[in-house]
Amino acid sequence: MKLHIPKNLEKIIPYPPGKTQGELEREYGVANSIKLASNENAWGPSPKVVRALRSSLTTIHRYPDSSCHDLIQGIAGKTGFNPDEIVVGNGSNEVIEFLVKAFVRQGDEVISSHPSFLMYQKFVQVHGGENFVVPLRKMKHDLEAIQDVVSEKTRLIFLDNPNNPTGSSLNPLEVYTFFSKVPESVIVVLDEAYVDFMDNEQQVDVFSLIRNTKGRCPVVSLRTFSKVYGLPGLRVGFGLMPGEIAGCLNKVRQPFNINQMAQVGALAALEDQDYYHYIVDVTRRGRAHLQTEMEGLGCVVYPSQANFLLVNVGGDGQAVYEALLRKGVIVRPMTAYGFADCIRVTIGTDVENTRFLESLCEILRGLGCV
Repeated sequence: MKLHIPKNLEKIIPYPPGKTQGELEREYGVANSIKLASNENAWGPSPKVVRALRSSLTTIHRYPDSSCHDLIQGIAGKTGFNPDEIVVGNGSNEVIEFLVKAFVRQGDEVISSHPSFLMYQKFVQVHGGENFVVPLRKMKHDLEAIQDVVSEKTRLIFLDNPNNPTGSSLNPLEVYTFFSKVPESVIVVLDEAYVDFMDNEQQVDVFSLIRNTKGRCPVVSLRTFSKVYGLPGLRVGFGLMPGEIAGCLNKVRQPFNINQMAQVGALAALEDQDYYHYIVDVTRRGRAHLQTEMEGLGCVVYPSQANFLLVNVGGDGQAVYEALLRKGVIVRPMTAYGFADCIRVTIGTDVENTRFLESLCEILRGLGCV
């Protein structure tokens, strides 16, 4: 073959997913492994979701509703937005791709931070845009530095809030001030995948930001059913945005992008608010417990508003990660993100958290990290 591979594709490194339990057990010969690496909901979805999915199995020979009418109505009811201000995607990352497809052309500029979600930059590369990547400052988005690199070619700014992998969040007042200084031609995307785990006073009022755009930049909020609702296997997320932007995104959205089971499961998840509040509560309590226990082991645990913790283990984070694998515990190494002394651990059930802590304590003592 004599393929002509575009130069922008040659530079792209595929997204590195976390190790699965199946991979670990095959490679290391361990059983009963636990996974605290991918920021998943350890308790799974609501039982009402499982029942709804089972009852829907007999109709999977039909195409799904391309408009996602019922799901969008459910999202509208929960968020207060109008249906024409909501765009659904195959995971919220597909909404990111819609934004880049719709608004970024060859030579246009997009600003994101490092470290943050890697797919922001990859979608821009695919479409021939230019990435301006601003380092975090004190583990948070450096809004002043971001503002300094905005130019007439800037089309999008991505801010994951809370940030992944640090778990840090922006002060809402700082966010509002920043938005007032961004040109009206630039779309600022607040990726709020972990917003449900945030303290209420830390959450940004996206409803007011999206509805009131006069004299300042438009705002898009990204949400997902993969975290608090426990549906990453179904792949469904959504964006909240001004109707004009939503109209543009729906022009580049493929028909039937949300499969039937995802629509049914996501709607059932929205309707079980008791389970939603239970997951938020147990996750916050587990986060506080893990932080206290790891600090007691001598680790530095960075404050988090998400369902995970970034942890400086006081030594070689990669070595700690690999030692945990041998004990059947999967966390995320952070060397690729520039934090060689760190691991990232997802909040698990009480049983999982206890097993992780016992394993970590033994490993840290053996490696002389603490």
